[in-house]
Amino acid sequence: MTHPVTVHPLVSPWGRFGLYSFFIDAPEPAIVDTGIASSPAEGMAPALEAIGRRIEDVRWILLTHGHIDHVGGAYALWELTGRRAQVVIHEADAPMLRSRRAHVEEYLAGRGRYLDDPEGEAKVTAAAAAVISGEMEPSLLVEGGETLSLGGDVTVSVHAIPGHTPGSVAYVVDGQRSVFTGDAVQVHGAANGFPGYTDPVAYRTSLEYLRDEIRPRHLYLGHPYRRVDGTPYGVELDEAQAQEAITQSLDIEARVATAACGCLEAGLRETDSPYSPFARAAEEIGYTGDPALEPSPFFTSMAGYRTHFEQNV
Repeated sequence: MTHPVTVHPLVSPWGRFGLYSFFIDAPEPAIVDTGIASSPAEGMAPALEAIGRRIEDVRWILLTHGHIDHVGGAYALWELTGRRAQVVIHEADAPMLRSRRAHVEEYLAGRGRYLDDPEGEAKVTAAAAAVISGEMEPSLLVEGGETLSLGGDVTVSVHAIPGHTPGSVAYVVDGQRSVFTGDAVQVHGAANGFPGYTDPVAYRTSLEYLRDEIRPRHLYLGHPYRRVDGTPYGVELDEAQAQEAITQSLDIEARVATAACGCLEAGLRETDSPYSPFARAAEEIGYTGDPALEPSPFFTSMAGYRTHFEQNV
């Protein structure tokens, strides 16, 4: 690469969360993740105009995974590019780009099994309708190992890093190790104060791969994830901060795994606790957050540990 590629953060507000998207200023410009339906027009377009760029010129929409707050603006952004941008997502998460209903099915199969909310399905259905700008077919399905050309000598490599979702990927700007991981590096969680992942074994393996193989020089997270002391990381992490965030992510996963497995080995018990049937795990970890607040990462992760436990007994 002749000259380093500049990355511009594009931050969109949404409830308790800050949604991070990123503009890669390449000959064929790219945006990594798209926030929600309103993000492209209300956040991205004016932010790009302020740096002398046009949203109409974006030629790549790179989605790190299929969750509602990362693909919600994809259709709207694609429309603003005159439908010229290529929309890229891992094949395992593509159903969540194609269908709003897929988000409801994910809820029902995972955290929804434990949340005592008879209106839960209706709430997720309404959220999907409100913040997903449109259902669409991706332009390009990836599985990891691909190299995308952003024009000139700028290339981006795709790395499968499942765990948070089955189809989570990292996009790496080759030659400068700028790495976009979406929600695959959770540290101690964001606003909910707990890391969320559907497959804990894959999540840990992916973190180790990021640490040992990719070794980010610049790491771009999907939200303001927090350190052990509760302070949030910024929108761009340098090499030392990236290693710290990955190491802390591994440390907290190990603690959660020990507590979850102990709870499962002792046998799940239904109680009046809001953490039921995983109250023992919450107590051992010292988690006191509200497990019902969406996206309910406590129950998402506990469901993942339960699946692995039951598959291996």
